[in-house]
Amino acid sequence: MTVERDEHVHWLRVEGARMADAAEAAGLDAKVPTCPDWRVRDLLRHTGGVHRWAAAIVGGPLARPPGAEDAKRITGTRPDDGGLVDWFREGHTRLVETLAAADPAVECWSFLPAPSPVAFWARRQAHETAVHRMDAEAAAGGTAAVSADLAVDGVDELLFGFFARRNGRITADPPRTLAVRAVDTGDAWLVTIAPHGVDTERAEGAAECTVTGNAGDLYALLWNRRGATGLTVTGDASVLELWRTRAHVVWS
Repeated sequence: MTVERDEHVHWLRVEGARMADAAEAAGLDAKVPTCPDWRVRDLLRHTGGVHRWAAAIVGGPLARPPGAEDAKRITGTRPDDGGLVDWFREGHTRLVETLAAADPAVECWSFLPAPSPVAFWARRQAHETAVHRMDAEAAAGGTAAVSADLAVDGVDELLFGFFARRNGRITADPPRTLAVRAVDTGDAWLVTIAPHGVDTERAEGAAECTVTGNAGDLYALLWNRRGATGLTVTGDASVLELWRTRAHVVWS
C-alpha cells in the first residue's frame, strides 16, 4: 500500500462528506451519468449499505461475509427520500468511527491482500467512497479529481488487487499491453492483458498503447469514471477501449 490506514480513514471521511453534499446538490431523482441505470437515490442506497456492511465486519468482528439475511439486518430498511441523505451520513460516520477505533490486530474477513484486515477495509472503503463521490458529482454536473496520493494507491488496488484475481472478466489472446504513466507523481504501470487475465508491473516500458496524464485523471479513467479526453493516448487505442469495455468491478 502507498497510503497508510490513518490516511485512508481521513480520505473516507472527506470523500463521504463530499458525496453527501453532491447528492443533495444533484437531487435524489437526478440520473447518474457514470452509472446509467442509477439515479442518485440508488447511489446513496448502495453506498450507505456497503458502509454499514463493512462496519459490521470490522466491528463484529466477523470471520466471513454476512449472509443474505444478516446483510438485510445490518443495512436495515432504507428510508424514503426525505431521510435518505441523513441515513447515508449516519452509516458513513459509523464506518469512519469503527475503522478509526479498530485494533490494528483485529481479525476479520477480507478479500484482497493487505497488511491487515483493518488496513484492507480502510483502503477499500476509501476508494469505494471516492469513486461513488465522483458518481454523485457527475450527477450534479461536475467532477473533481481525487488527491494524487490517493489516486496512485487506488490504481494499485485496482491493478494489483481486483484484476490480479483470475475471474476471466478481461482477457486477450494474443496478449495486449497497456502502459499507464502519471506525470504529476512519476508513477508508472505496465499492464498485460493475457489469455489468463491481467498481469501488472510497477514499471516504465514499451506497450501497444500508452496513456499519460495526472494521477487523479488516470484513476478516474481506469475506474471507468471518465473518458480519455484531455489525456495523452499514443499507440493502438483499441487496447484502451478493450480495458474500458471489459474491466469492470461488480458488486455481488
